[in-house]
Amino acid sequence: MAASVLYPSMTMSEPRETSQQAMEPVGMFIGTPEIYFSKRIDNTRVLKMVDPKRRRELALFAGALSVLLMFVMVYVWQHFSAIEYGYKIEQLKSEREAIMETNRALKLEESSLRDLSRIDALARQIGLQPPAAGQLEIMDNSSTDSGTPVLAKADGIMVVTAIQ
Repeated sequence: MAASVLYPSMTMSEPRETSQQAMEPVGMFIGTPEIYFSKRIDNTRVLKMVDPKRRRELALFAGALSVLLMFVMVYVWQHFSAIEYGYKIEQLKSEREAIMETNRALKLEESSLRDLSRIDALARQIGLQPPAAGQLEIMDNSSTDSGTPVLAKADGIMVVTAIQ
């Protein structure tokens, strides 16, 4: 058996004050010595007995714990999937709103570009003139229904020869 003795000293105690500690020697003995005995125990001849009832209880507990863990993981997975789908829905809604706003802007631009007075002003700027009295021929669409097929007609064909 081995014994060890520990002598408490001023270095192990808490410092009280700097001036008082400087007056006392550092290795001064305070209190009673503490003695510790170490004892070695030989457990090589001890056998572990297997308890089948305890093993069954531990297996049942592990199974119940794994089933509970599985339910918790399924719940967490569903919860996070619902949150992710919510974010996707909000993103798609914002994209839809942006597309609808772009569509409105394009329709407004289309209506401004189709303005006949603007087209007439642009045509006059590039040198085009309004048609003369005989150049314009209005087609008669009132006699035919828009749903029925129509054969092409050639009325009033005029042949123009090139003069050289």
